[in-house]
Amino acid sequence: MKFEKMTEGQYRLDVKGYVCPHPQLYTKKALEKLSPGETLEIVFDNPSSGESIAVMCDNTGDEITEQKLDGGMYVWHIRKA
Repeated sequence: MKFEKMTEGQYRLDVKGYVCPHPQLYTKKALEKLSPGETLEIVFDNPSSGESIAVMCDNTGDEITEQKLDGGMYVWHIRKA
């Protein structure tokens, strides 16, 4: 797991190699560190994690602004509510 600041207001969380529920839990913790309007890029490779993260975002009001699949890697962008 790697959490890093990319630019002002943009962060990245790499949870490749982790299985549920870890990607969702790490995503939740990372989003708690962000201020409203900031974005988090998540990189993961466990397809079922996407469902958990999407439901979590629906419940918290955070917005998934982009979803890409690149060679087995999922890259999502979430804007903090």
